[in-house]
Parts: sequence; C-alpha cells; structure tokens
Amino acid sequence: MRENITVDRDVNAIRFRRQTFSGVFLLVEGTSDEKVYQNFIDAEKCQLISYSQRKPSNKTRIIQILDRLSENSFQGAIAIVDADFDRIQNVNHNNSNIFTTDTHDLETMILDSPALEKVVFEFGSVEKIEKFSHKKNIRVAILEGALLIGCLRLISQSYKLNLTFEDITFSKFTDKSTLVVDSEKLIKTVKDKSKAFELKSEYLMQLLEEENSNCYDPWQVCCGHDMVEILSIGLNKAIGSEKKSDVEPLKIERSLRLAYEIRYFRKTQLYSSIRFWEREHQEFTVFPEDP
Repeated sequence: MRENITVDRDVNAIRFRRQTFSGVFLLVEGTSDEKVYQNFIDAEKCQLISYSQRKPSNKTRIIQILDRLSENSFQGAIAIVDADFDRIQNVNHNNSNIFTTDTHDLETMILDSPALEKVVFEFGSVEKIEKFSHKKNIRVAILEGALLIGCLRLISQSYKLNLTFEDITFSKFTDKSTLVVDSEKLIKTVKDKSKAFELKSEYLMQLLEEENSNCYDPWQVCCGHDMVEILSIGLNKAIGSEKKSDVEPLKIERSLRLAYEIRYFRKTQLYSSIRFWEREHQEFTVFPEDP
C-alpha cells in the first residue's frame, strides 16, 4: 500500500511539473546516471529526474511510474534503466517509453568505450600496461574477472539466495598481478559477508560452474561496479603503481564518467532507440542535433 502511495506521489509530481514545462521528462535511476546523461541532453527541451535511494529498487519504481503515466496517456515522459539481467532472463518491458542500456548497466557501457583506455593511460604505468597487454587485453581481463562475480549475482537472484555483494573486499579473491578471480575465494568471501554459513560451498561452486558454462554475453552478465573494483586493483599493481587511495573505485568511476564523450554515446543502440522515439514523437526533443 505504501509503495502505491509513493508511486502515485511521484506520478503527481511529474504531472505538476508539466504545468510549467512542455518538454521531455527523462527518468533515470540515480545521481551517477544523471551526471552522465545531463551532458548529452538538450537541457532546454528535456529535464532529468533522478530517483536515488528509493525503495523498492530505483528501476522498479521508475517502471511503475512510467506504466502509470502511460495508462493515463501522459505524453513526453521516458526512462533509461539498466538492463541488469533482463536480456539473459528474457524480461521485456512492454512500454515503448522505457529504454535499457546496451550492456548490463551504464558503467559497463562506459567501460565498453574508449573511455576505459583514457582512464587506464591516465592512472596506469606505460611500461606495466605494455607488459600486461602482451599477455591479455586489459578490457578482457577485467571482464573475465567480473564474469564470475556476475554469474554468482545471477545465481543469487535466480535461486533467491539473498547473497550480499555490497562492500565485499575484492582483493580477497582477485590476483593483484593477473586480475584473475579465484572462484573458491569469491564464494567464501560472499558467504562470509552474507552470513550464509548454511549454504554449502560445493553447491555454490557447482551452480557457478554451470552458470559460467552457459556462454552468456559477458557484457550482459558483468556488473560495472565489479569491473571497476578489479580495474582499481589493477591500477594499484598489475597495470599501475598508484596508491590505493588514488585509484579507489569511486574515483575511477568518476574519471570514467568524465572520460565518456557524447561521440561514444552516439554509437550505442540506446542512443539510436531514443532518436527513433523522437522521430515518432516529433513534438518532443531529448538530444541536440548531431553535428
């Protein structure tokens, strides 16, 4: 009941804003998303609305808001949400005003762009980068490491295990020189953090091996925050010599956002999909004209 009241309040707030603004309302999941998309929109014709620290998840609430607005034929409100595991789990949002990231989330979309190379060369050591790259591509290395964690996240969601991944210590299971993630140490770390001592490690390992063998697109499985954590470890040892405090994940995420240029964003399916929406709704504009 309380959730419905909150959604109704959010819907009414948007309706109220329509009295003084005739453009597009773009709903996003959080402040980091807002900071990125704010650089790309036509601010005179599109307003961003961020839903940070809401319950249930920001994504769920945004979908509920958009569905409620669509039911009442409200025009000019759209949303960008993280894909998460939707494509793997064949989840479809039956609302043409809801758009999802090309990859698992906004952070992975950024990491799949040249923004990664810019940040690596800003914080890394040229000598170490060259030495590491002779053995394995840096993007591939952090993607492979994050894949195991992503698979465990997927298992937790699918089997309703309620495992805790927030604030886990990545250095406990990530090799500082190779960035390889040790699956046994990963499981132990997550189990300890979750206080899920009744769960058999052998059972989780079997599920993890099965999930990892499904040959999913890693960009749909990997969580951007996990990739950044591994990258942070790499910039401290494998591909750089920075102090931990200088390459902590929050700083790296901020640097990645700043390095993500609109020309990278224009190459995404997300951008193309919203451009198509604009053509179907010519009274509304989200992005400025392409150069």
